[in-house]
Amino acid sequence: MRVLVVEDERLLADAVGEGLRREALAVDVVYDGDAALERLGVNDYDVLVLDRDLPVVHGDDVCRAVVASGAETRVLMLTAAVDVADRVAGLGLGADDYLPKPFAFAELVARVRALGRRARPAAPPLLCRAGLELDPGRRTVIRDGRPLALSRKEFAVLEELLRADGAVVSAEQLLERAWDEHIDPFTNVLRVTVMTLRRKLGEPQVVLTVPGVGYQIR
Repeated sequence: MRVLVVEDERLLADAVGEGLRREALAVDVVYDGDAALERLGVNDYDVLVLDRDLPVVHGDDVCRAVVASGAETRVLMLTAAVDVADRVAGLGLGADDYLPKPFAFAELVARVRALGRRARPAAPPLLCRAGLELDPGRRTVIRDGRPLALSRKEFAVLEELLRADGAVVSAEQLLERAWDEHIDPFTNVLRVTVMTLRRKLGEPQVVLTVPGVGYQIR
């Protein structure tokens, strides 16, 4: 899942971004509405965590732009205002959910994940293939009854491959979905992650390389 966090309180924005990365999400962070529109014009995001009171371009205008674009990005709007009328106004702009500040981080994660599921085609609670069972909610992986301990990035790569249901996923798609915009497209981090993932999954190998195309799980 790829998330854009837009919040002008930099400490809060960076804390939210880092917290979501610990949940194995690919997260970009910006601090004003103009930068948000720029990122939204370049990258495809599943969820936009959007502070309403933004400088340069107001959060309301960012939300309107997302809705008008027809993008499948789901919008979780944040605000310090607690009035019901304020929440209703935000939802009326096209936001999918609303979370008043201060908020519990666990609730933010739950809402982001819920919106992310709505931004994608429906997936079963468990992703199963080739003897693997991956539970996105509990972040657990089992192979042939044996629980596996994966890093955040290994988990994210495996989840994307299982969601593809046997189709080939390109290296570019995996970098975009499991990392963020700062990743070097020429880095070998994906190759190393796939190598360690294969080692942890054990034999027989199920993560296959399709030369010049990407990876798949048969």
